[in-house]
Amino acid sequence: MEAKILWLFIFVVLYWVYCCYWGWRSALMAKTASDYFIAGRKLSLWVFVLAATATSFSGWTFMGHPGLVYRDGFQYAYASFYTITIPFTGVIFLKRQWMLGKRFGFVTPGEMLGTYFQGDFIRILTVVVALLYSIPYLGVQLGASGYLFNVITVTEGFPDGMFTQNVGMWILSIVVFIYVASGGLRAVAYVDTLQCILLAMGIMIYGSIALNAAGGWDSLQEGLAKLAASDVGKWGTTKGYGGGDYNAYFAIPGVIQWTAGLGKQTPVGGLWTGIMCLTYMFALMGIQSAPAFTMWSFSNTDPRPFAPQQVWASSLGIGFILFFFTAFTGMGAHLLGANPAVTDAGLALSEVLPGSIAAKPDSIVAHYMNMISDESPWLVGLLAICALAAMQSTGAAYMSTAGGILTRDLYKRYLNPASTHNMQKLAGRMGVGFIVVSALLVATYSRDALVLLGGLAVAFGFQMWTPLAAVCWFPWITRQGATYGLLMGII
Repeated sequence: MEAKILWLFIFVVLYWVYCCYWGWRSALMAKTASDYFIAGRKLSLWVFVLAATATSFSGWTFMGHPGLVYRDGFQYAYASFYTITIPFTGVIFLKRQWMLGKRFGFVTPGEMLGTYFQGDFIRILTVVVALLYSIPYLGVQLGASGYLFNVITVTEGFPDGMFTQNVGMWILSIVVFIYVASGGLRAVAYVDTLQCILLAMGIMIYGSIALNAAGGWDSLQEGLAKLAASDVGKWGTTKGYGGGDYNAYFAIPGVIQWTAGLGKQTPVGGLWTGIMCLTYMFALMGIQSAPAFTMWSFSNTDPRPFAPQQVWASSLGIGFILFFFTAFTGMGAHLLGANPAVTDAGLALSEVLPGSIAAKPDSIVAHYMNMISDESPWLVGLLAICALAAMQSTGAAYMSTAGGILTRDLYKRYLNPASTHNMQKLAGRMGVGFIVVSALLVATYSRDALVLLGGLAVAFGFQMWTPLAAVCWFPWITRQGATYGLLMGII
């Protein structure tokens, strides 16, 4: 067995033991339905700060973000500002939702909206949004975890990897299901505290690997300066759209581009215009307005954790990491052999990465791991667990909260209003199972559409802004306006 595979299994076992421990311990503490679904409203300050941050910035940030920085350059790297726009939603809504949950004993957003608007239709729509958000978004995370383990388990004896993407995805999902279904939101929160640390540490480590491979800060700057002075790259130059002819890896191509025939015209100078970046930020603001984050707000002892999570952990902490280390990873790859055009032009500093990354940018992090597998096999195992933790942090939260929403807003409301706490916990666990299996099936059979579904998921979350604004700020928004607006938005 290769050293990297041995270390991988060691770290996987340690990580799984930690997850299962909190699942078991939280199951013992979950005496009531409230204990199970919203941790008895007793999450401490630092647990929420770390858990909510891990939920906000998922495996997509870990795996997909550097790949898009590599593919589209700094014009996409502006998307790192989502470290501000995602928690901005929480700034507006979380504290007031917490006050309502504390005062009226709400457990799910459907209960809060149904009570406020005095109607069940918006409650059902909230369940629909929760499912349309949770299933595809979880499918993206689980699919990415299977792909990662397929790539990093490639050895001489297993040239196609020890596990196929589908097999790896299903195996890795088992432990997530076990600890989420057994312990509920408290287990998710305490596992997320570790996952947040691993996510941040992993991004910094692979950014440092890229910086070191490029020869350090000065060498990377010089290499990027030469690339910026050329017209080499996927999009060539901006051709005046940004106010001059600049290398498209380093400039936004303008405010907006008009295309004829719904995308049949090739964008000039790249995709990421000012309007594209703006609307992308709007969509990602749906993460903290999604039904899951309403339940996160209900689960706190008091509102003190909201401000440090929004300002220090998300905007400053993760923001700093993405603006620097993800840029090292994505842009540095052009100078390390991952861009055949840059290499052919003689601008590469080395060729330690394969040119095949150009065909699949999402594989860039896995290739950085394989790059150091001979020198530091233990670090490959650690980075793999960082990636796995990043991908499962968001998925676990949406599994738990969606299971709670199905239980409280469908099962308890319509099927068994007199259900006991134990019956509700059992129904919640069955709901988690339904969400996991649905997400795995989506990831297995809809792979080509998976990224598009993940993008739609956050847009569904953003649809919740109108009813939340009505509850928290604007009483003149009527039941009909919020309900039918949400319905049409979903359609």
